[in-house]
Amino acid sequence: MSSLWPVYTGTDQPHDGIGLLPEPPPWRAFNGGPVVEPPGDDPSPSPDRVHRAQAYRATTESVQLVNAALYLRRPLLVTGPPGSGKSSLAYAVARELRLGPVLRWNITSRTALGDGLYQYDPLSRLYAAGQAPGNGTNGTIEDHLRLGPLGTALLPYERPRVLLIDEIDKSDLDLPNDLLNVMEEGQYEIPELVRAARTRASAEVLMADSDRLVRVERGRVRCRAFPFTVLTSNGERDFPPAFLRRCVTLELKQPAADHLAAIVRAHLGPLDEPARELVRTFLTRGRNGELATDQLLNAIYLTRTSGLAGESRTELADHLMRYLSRTPEPDEF
Repeated sequence: MSSLWPVYTGTDQPHDGIGLLPEPPPWRAFNGGPVVEPPGDDPSPSPDRVHRAQAYRATTESVQLVNAALYLRRPLLVTGPPGSGKSSLAYAVARELRLGPVLRWNITSRTALGDGLYQYDPLSRLYAAGQAPGNGTNGTIEDHLRLGPLGTALLPYERPRVLLIDEIDKSDLDLPNDLLNVMEEGQYEIPELVRAARTRASAEVLMADSDRLVRVERGRVRCRAFPFTVLTSNGERDFPPAFLRRCVTLELKQPAADHLAAIVRAHLGPLDEPARELVRTFLTRGRNGELATDQLLNAIYLTRTSGLAGESRTELADHLMRYLSRTPEPDEF
């Protein structure tokens, strides 16, 4: 690998390392235009996620695979148990590489591809027409249209945006393949604007995460810098091979003792002896069932701030660190 590797280092110091990326592989080069200005000079990943981004502690494997996704211009599929830091990784990368606020798309069983690309409200346009009958000033199509998080991420930025597609495993069966086509081509069409282009070649539409307008030519959007895309999964379903081969896959596991202590320090400062005891309890209990790191953080925070005695602290911690799922004992099979 070249001396430029890595671009993302996993530290909590923001920098402009995204400019060190080499040209993309020929099969992942995009040339969308005209160039869209970045979302602003604020390097924060999102106003309400600054602490999460600062406190994230990446593993060596996470750093390597984030850089692989950046170099290859491929989505990063992150799997792992709840509370393992899957979504926090997107905010950490956005902050370190100064890529602006994260575009977040939360997936449910009812989510369709169009929800992420754009939303068009024909009823509001019809209502506007009824409010101004006979004068022909019922507004243009773009007055009733707004880009979604995926549609905004694929705008032709000079520097990539960060897109978090959260809990992709909750989607219906069609969404991964539908999403694959758009992410592979790096472009999409807005049919309402394509039809309107016969009389108006360009339109200005709202972006997903601001009140800014962006110009769309002839109803077609093509990216320039492929967005750094993080898809998270709790492992509730399998994905098609065609989808998996076009993603870089990272599996997060429960952190080891040293990594867990580093996470606690990043969130809550130095570990005193009661905190160390809770870390040991968490690791021991984690051998028999699934626990989330934020359960440990909650327990340490409350035992520090509640003024409880030792026995009461232990009882409180036991209540907070209940298993999310449990590994059956051999005689339970």
